[in-house]
Amino acid sequence: MDRLVYTAMSGLRGHMASQATIANNIANGSTIGYRADKVDFEQLLLKGKNGELESRLPSSEEVRDMDRRAGAILATGRPLDVAVEGDAWIAVQGPDGTEAYTRRGDLQITAAGTLETGDRLPVMGVGGPITIPPAQSINITADGRVMVVPQGSPPGTPDQEVGQIKLVSTAGSDTVKGIDNLLHVRGGGALPGDMTAKVRGGSLEQSNVNMTQALVDMIENQRSYEVQAGMLKQAKEMDEASANLMRVQS
Repeated sequence: MDRLVYTAMSGLRGHMASQATIANNIANGSTIGYRADKVDFEQLLLKGKNGELESRLPSSEEVRDMDRRAGAILATGRPLDVAVEGDAWIAVQGPDGTEAYTRRGDLQITAAGTLETGDRLPVMGVGGPITIPPAQSINITADGRVMVVPQGSPPGTPDQEVGQIKLVSTAGSDTVKGIDNLLHVRGGGALPGDMTAKVRGGSLEQSNVNMTQALVDMIENQRSYEVQAGMLKQAKEMDEASANLMRVQS
């Protein structure tokens, strides 16, 4: 009986986590550069006492991953918009101050001149966050170099490089998506810059969430949740029936 309750409760926890993941994906269906979360609920078998096998659900560190397929790239014509090509990522300074990686390329310049992503994370260059001086024009080259024409320059002034966006490749690296929607090196650390990585200026990568599939997954997950809840009800009924059989008639 205890094993039946344990199985049902484990299933309920798993489906609740799955529902939260699906809901998060739907909420980020229009977020620039977002990669959909996914969770693997395959049970892990562990060897217990007396040679018996016990099972448990994987921990969040073991199951959290993402759909690594790229989203559609749409042209915007905005000079500060960039779409990263291939498996490259943009290096940013994460909320905790460490280096992290994103595909979000809707860049902007703060009042202090810092180049940031659309979610207000400083974009990293070779020597740290990139700072843009007052400029009358700006463009970003295919290799990530930030070129500006200084403010007040006479006509015909050539562009000047003020920094280069650090682009990294995840090929051959152990990376994991965090709850901050950023990519991190598992266990900490930073990835080296990839000099072959390219960006497409005046374009943005859209979210790779398939909204239709996400809604179907939500419905299927809800039905599976109801099945697990039914198992708890059956366990209760079986327990009550067993108690009645064991009750001593007075």
